[in-house]
Amino acid sequence: MADLQDDTPTTTEVGGDYGLPDDPFPDEPYGPADETLRRAHSLLAGHPVADGYSGLPWALRHLPWYDLELGEMSVDTDVPRLREGHVGALFWSLHLPEGLAGDRAVGATLEQLDLVHSVTDSHPEGLRLVRTAGQIIDARNCGRVAVVLGPAGAPALDDSLGILRVLHALGLRLLTLAGTAWASEAGLTRFGEEVIREMNRLGVLADLSGASEATVSRAAALSKTPVLCTRSAARALRPHPANLPDDLLAELGAAGGLCMVPLTAEQTGPTVRDVADHLDHVRAVAGPECVGLSGTYDSGAAHPRDLADASRYPHLIAELLRRGWSESELSLLTWGNVQRVLRSADFTARAAQHRREPSNARIAELDG
Repeated sequence: MADLQDDTPTTTEVGGDYGLPDDPFPDEPYGPADETLRRAHSLLAGHPVADGYSGLPWALRHLPWYDLELGEMSVDTDVPRLREGHVGALFWSLHLPEGLAGDRAVGATLEQLDLVHSVTDSHPEGLRLVRTAGQIIDARNCGRVAVVLGPAGAPALDDSLGILRVLHALGLRLLTLAGTAWASEAGLTRFGEEVIREMNRLGVLADLSGASEATVSRAAALSKTPVLCTRSAARALRPHPANLPDDLLAELGAAGGLCMVPLTAEQTGPTVRDVADHLDHVRAVAGPECVGLSGTYDSGAAHPRDLADASRYPHLIAELLRRGWSESELSLLTWGNVQRVLRSADFTARAAQHRREPSNARIAELDG
């Protein structure tokens, strides 16, 4: 697959209690005068970051050798920096370069799945592949960073619910609903709605970043579990196409969904203050239960100053503390909201599997 040999862009820098134990990760050194940063470290020790998007699997494909437990400066993410940033869980993207579809998209996604399994198996002291909210807690209790598989792109399904079930059996937890005929600018087709129902039955969460407004609205209303936008900020502050307008943010909040604000200069701005402005706005429009964090490291994106890699989360939390965010709001932002969404998906899937058989619907039958 020649497409899989393309170079990955280099990332640059620009201008409630959920059963967690005491933090097993060491703190970043900080100056005694910086009380706010000390408070940020203390808060993250009890409520670590669940990071909604990492491009690490694709970035690692281009390295001849790496050691994430010792430290790897060729990427933005390794175990020492995850611990320094108090990251307790990380969603590993399986997204593909634009243009891959059909068998090629399926094959490339399976290759990335295989790579993730290999990476986590070879770094057992730092990483643990997980499938459920409970397993995330178990990984944290053992001092490991929990790795959650997804989001993957919808083209990887090749319009097949059977392939969705296979990917889920291999560990997939999130699927991005964009880039297909059944989740287009016009919204979800009948087959697209059946995909959502089958995802609910399996416990695969819907990621709506990059989807059309019609798809976001319909999916949020149809899904029995909360939906996520893993890389979306506030369009009112920055008119990026992946950012959400206020009406959709309000809909997402009303449906119990989660908007995970990306730490990228293009979507949020070049400074920590810009990122905090987006977090403030999403909290105000959708509610504190609707906002999360998405590092988007190792994706080729440029990051704001002082947020160059996964170790820098305490600096963002310190900025939010200075703005008056409460500890309960910050605990939801970093950890609690993601745990809520994953637990909801787990519960809904167990219930649905007693009521609903696996769907054998075909796109030609429903949308033909």
